[in-house]
This record gives sequence, structure tokens and C-alpha cells, in this order.
Amino acid sequence: MKNYQHIATIRYIKKLPAFLGVFFLLLSGCENDIEKINAITNSSELPKVSGTDVEVIYSDSGKVQLKMLADELKQFTNSERPYMEFPKGIHVIFYDDSLNIETEIEANYAIYYNEEKLWEARGDVTLEHIIDGRKLNTEELYWNEDTRRIYSNSFSRIETPDGVFYGQEGFESNQKFTKWQLKRSRGIINYKEQENNEEQEPNP
Repeated sequence: MKNYQHIATIRYIKKLPAFLGVFFLLLSGCENDIEKINAITNSSELPKVSGTDVEVIYSDSGKVQLKMLADELKQFTNSERPYMEFPKGIHVIFYDDSLNIETEIEANYAIYYNEEKLWEARGDVTLEHIIDGRKLNTEELYWNEDTRRIYSNSFSRIETPDGVFYGQEGFESNQKFTKWQLKRSRGIINYKEQENNEEQEPNP
């Protein structure tokens, strides 16, 4: 999302300087193997910051757009492709202009690539549009902040008041899940027969 402010509340922040790995290695009496030490002190393999009980709020022009909650965060800023990892999953809440909950996303695991502004969620991913009663289930979900698109290349199931629909090769939607389309779709449409309450004249 462009021009969003990121406000993060992270409890129990733990900085992990690389020299701690060397210190404990020497303290335990391990061999001073240069390759082993280099592997431990490689800053790209260690999170710059890690934290638990994380809350991130995205706002635009002072209005809250969404809130992201996670049990654990690991931030790798020194990697060739900087990213944030959420190994215990995420819960994302989208709000409308009146701060009513509009859409929610949950997943067992997530990763965010800083430069691409790309989210990747995996493992029992659910996306639900609260107001219209639509719900998505898939094992893989991508969310591009710049294009404001959500999509998947894996089998996806969407349940609506009108029926249940399947995308054999995934789906694509706007980030609030109000406009969507399935890839190689099939489905079952609910049909409600209207009752005829008019009294019929008896046959002569």
C-alpha cells in the first residue's frame, strides 16, 4: 500500500548481535573453526530484530486501513532479499472508512518481502468478507501492496450465499475481497425454490 505509515507495537524485543554467537562458541570450548564461526556470525542468517505479541497498524492520511497481529516476528534486514517472517502465523483485519471490520485474513505462516512489498501466506489460509458473507480457503495466498491485489496459484475454495465455487489453479481478487475471479473454475449454485402460497381451485 502506498504512502502508508507503519506503526508497530512489539513486546519483548530481542536484539541478536552476531558477536554473541562467537562468544558462546568460545565459552563452550568448541573448535575455532573459521568456517563454523563465519557461518554463525553471518548477519544475513540471523534476524536483526525478533519479537513476540506483535501488532502492526497501517494508516493512510490518519485513517486506519488495517491491523496485523502475530505471535512472533523475525526481521532479516541484512539478507539479499530483506524480509520479515511470521513463523507462527498472522491475523490481518481490514477496516472500512467507518472503522468497521470489512475483511479478515488468517494463516499458519507468513513472510513479507520489504522491497517488493509482497506478502506470502501459507498453511490453512482463510480470507473472509464479513459484510457479504464470502469466505475463501486455500493453502497459499499472495498479497501485493502496490497493486492492492490478492491472489493464489493453488486450489482455492470460495463459499458465498449463492453457492460454493472452486478454482483449480487459484483465484485473484482486490485486497478487500469484494471483486474476485477463479482460475479454471467450477462450482455448485444454491437454488431456492419460491413457495407458491396461492390456493388452487379444486378440479371440477
